[in-house]
Amino acid sequence: MLKEKIEQDLIESMKAHAEEKLSVLRMLKSSIKNVEIAKQKELEEADILQILQGQIKSRRDSIELYTKGGRPELAEKEESEIKILAEYLPEQLSEDEIKAIVAKAVTDLGATGMQDMGKVMGKIMPEVRGKADSSLVSQIVKDSLTK
Repeated sequence: MLKEKIEQDLIESMKAHAEEKLSVLRMLKSSIKNVEIAKQKELEEADILQILQGQIKSRRDSIELYTKGGRPELAEKEESEIKILAEYLPEQLSEDEIKAIVAKAVTDLGATGMQDMGKVMGKIMPEVRGKADSSLVSQIVKDSLTK
């Protein structure tokens, strides 16, 4: 299970004195624990993947801000943290694979325009959650519905 792998890697990082990985995993473990406390139950894989994606998205936003602010060293730090977090995500779908899933959903639903975007997203997100960046999926759906 993902939670045990994170815990195991955290211990290994402590032993290896891998400070950056240790710091990232501690933040991740803390986020998972906070959500578990809020929900008052142990999280499932899908919930942990959602937390992981949220952490990665947060860092991508930070990279954008640091780059605009002329702080490349901080952007690089965030980028290396993303690489550590990405190790725990399942293999990501390629853009072509996402386009194929979107095309099938559009056909299945008979979607004709932007008014159907919610239906299309609702159908494909359970299939691609954790395997694709939701902003990329959203952009591909928009592109396919505006053709």
